[in-house]
Amino acid sequence: MNSEFQKAIQRNPHLGTYVKKFMQETGDEEPTFMVSLSKDIDPSKVNIILPVGDPVFVHLHGGDELGEIKYYGVEPQLNSTEKAKYHTILDIILEKSSSEPVPETEADLKELITKLLNSSVDVGAGGNVEEDSGKTSILQKLMPVQKKVPLTQEEYNKILYHVERNIIGSGPIEPIIRDPYLEDISSIGVDNIFIVHKIFDTIKTDLTFGDEQGLDDWLRSMSERIGRPVSDARPIADGALPDGSRINIIYPIDVSKRGSSFTMRKFSEVPVSIIQLINWGALDAEMAAYMWMCLENGMSIFFSGETASGKTTMLNACLAFVNPKAKVFSAEDTAEVQPPQPVWQQLITREEGPPESRVDTFALLKAALRSRPNYIIVGEIRGAEGNVAFQGMQTGHPVLATFHASAVSKMIQRLTADPINVPVTFIDNLNIAMILSAVYRKGKFLRRALAIEEIEGYYEEIGGVATRAVFIWEPDSDTHKFRGLNNSYILEDKIASKLGYEDKRMIYQDLFLRAKILEEMRSRGIEDYYDVLEIVVNFYKHGVDGLPFTI
Repeated sequence: MNSEFQKAIQRNPHLGTYVKKFMQETGDEEPTFMVSLSKDIDPSKVNIILPVGDPVFVHLHGGDELGEIKYYGVEPQLNSTEKAKYHTILDIILEKSSSEPVPETEADLKELITKLLNSSVDVGAGGNVEEDSGKTSILQKLMPVQKKVPLTQEEYNKILYHVERNIIGSGPIEPIIRDPYLEDISSIGVDNIFIVHKIFDTIKTDLTFGDEQGLDDWLRSMSERIGRPVSDARPIADGALPDGSRINIIYPIDVSKRGSSFTMRKFSEVPVSIIQLINWGALDAEMAAYMWMCLENGMSIFFSGETASGKTTMLNACLAFVNPKAKVFSAEDTAEVQPPQPVWQQLITREEGPPESRVDTFALLKAALRSRPNYIIVGEIRGAEGNVAFQGMQTGHPVLATFHASAVSKMIQRLTADPINVPVTFIDNLNIAMILSAVYRKGKFLRRALAIEEIEGYYEEIGGVATRAVFIWEPDSDTHKFRGLNNSYILEDKIASKLGYEDKRMIYQDLFLRAKILEEMRSRGIEDYYDVLEIVVNFYKHGVDGLPFTI
């Protein structure tokens, strides 16, 4: 056992108890303690303890000989006596909180909870509380006199964790929420909680809500946090939690036959950088450099693909390429895009309240157009707001958006049909479509940019819209090929013309320069989003002289 593992067990005795029990019951060897995971981990036999913030740990165990990899949450557990004390303390805290001012922030709420807990317990005065023959606990006998629940220090630590977990945190799924490798959670009923893991794909967890009542209480609490309470009358809710995670809830069992369910998509506070995406193979440096050129020069781009193909992740990564002085407006149902530009107006739809007070994406886009932004970002185009977005493009406002379509042809079909109804002759206002997909290759699910296609316009002689694939993904070699060299409509006819190049082919030298900058960042291990952003911003300001390395 390494020293970090030993220190973790000293701080968290429940971890040592868990590991000892695991080894006794399975006969397996001691888990490996790892503070971070790598995509190079051999999935054939996994036995890892991952700290996700004291006192919570995750145990990943399984592989070829051991069956599918399983996900276990390791956190302090309350025995029956401690549960009785916990519920008593919680009732006292809730009663006392009615006379306290409403906390304005999560930090204020945490401070208030700790204060109320400390005023409700007597630490050091309590041992185990046994039930007497009359089914009345010593705790119940003492409470009317003492007004404080007697606790040992160990009980206090465990109960404080559970109070904070269930009031401020995420309740039974707290271990998952803390896991930095989480992508999303799907739960159907009380016990069927699955996650999509960045390293090990889909995994079933051992977490549970206990019973139907526990699940329903949790779903009602989460729906209230997003401001869209669920009930029998309103069984479906969708919105963003305070940490930015997106949750969709389907509540009663008469609607969701296998039990109330939810899907939660976790968003990192720090976006994934374009260098990380290059390292993961989602695109290559030349593709990223192409996007850099296009965003630097005001092109309108759709990030299109099926569900969970990485559209929003790619959009956020590419936003680092937009001029840092640009005025950016975003319009979304749920807050997902994270532009780094200082002048950013974030607009969110309002679906609650009387009809006259509701604000949809259509209304937000119209308001944004009046504000003269340099860029408009639409979280997802699904309906009539698509028509407004194209009107914005026509009036010179570059638009970035995500879109559900697995190919350019399908994207155009959806754009020109109900309910979006963009005239086919307007389609050339959109310059570029990046097509993304989750692909299954050699036993692994990967996210890849399948193509970048340029949209030239509608031609009557061909009876449709002409497009040009400048990059394609080749699945056999898992590489991207630049087919647009000396053949790019956007680079030559749009950007080179805008920049006044006499020889339009010189524009490719600009692209290759940016590709070299990205490759140099990659080779030097510069991949943090804000480190990458700083280099891009300095290049905007000072050209190659602003780079921290020589090209």
